[in-house]
Amino acid sequence: MTSAAEPLVRVRTAGLVTTLELDSPHNRNALSTRLMAELAQGLAEAAKDPQVRAVVLGHTGKVFCAGADLSEATGDDPTVGPRGLVEIQRALVECPKPVIAHVNGHVRAGGLGLLGAADLVVAGPASTFAFTEVRLGLAPAVISLPLRPKLEPRAAARYYLTGETFDAAEAARIGLVTVAAEQPEQALEEILAALRLASPQGLAESKLLVNAPVLASFDADTEARVEQSARLFGSPEAQQGMRAFLERRPAPWAAAE
Repeated sequence: MTSAAEPLVRVRTAGLVTTLELDSPHNRNALSTRLMAELAQGLAEAAKDPQVRAVVLGHTGKVFCAGADLSEATGDDPTVGPRGLVEIQRALVECPKPVIAHVNGHVRAGGLGLLGAADLVVAGPASTFAFTEVRLGLAPAVISLPLRPKLEPRAAARYYLTGETFDAAEAARIGLVTVAAEQPEQALEEILAALRLASPQGLAESKLLVNAPVLASFDADTEARVEQSARLFGSPEAQQGMRAFLERRPAPWAAAE
């Protein structure tokens, strides 16, 4: 089997839990078209499996998700990436099973949208977070659909505008993660043990209640956020910023300290 055939999302089911593990090291688990398709497929299969009580979204390596795959984002159609991310975020929100993101690594830009769409997030001590879009000539457009209903407003303003990196404790304070844990595996198991005591119907209906504001955000703002993202990705300024990032050089507007 060639390396191209290796899955980018590894799926396993045990103990009433399906784990979807992002495993695309060549691009730091970036949200490529293929990775999102595999994630959607694994999620759909878990959603319809009566033996699955919960879904864990995890990762291999030191990066949970680096955000958009910028090698694809510089293509001809700037709407493809944003629409794909909207679809996978909404699939996470609408999955009738609770989705728990299990993070102990770096999360950037679009990867934060996956955390926003998850019902619960457990973050370990190696986790770091940053909305880096502003430094590339972009904005956290479609990821705001699940995130803005959950984030503390002043913190959202700070981190959207500055692109600063922050840790798991700060992520918990502002509503990005549920639990900042020194031993994230233990914290995850405690949550899963509680979910195994819950009925499938009870979980599905309770999830609908807590996600009502998030679904309202998708219903009201999806087209505007996709348009904004597509416009920015296709702009000359963002094209400069993304190429600078891919070529590992400063963007032309980045001022030295």
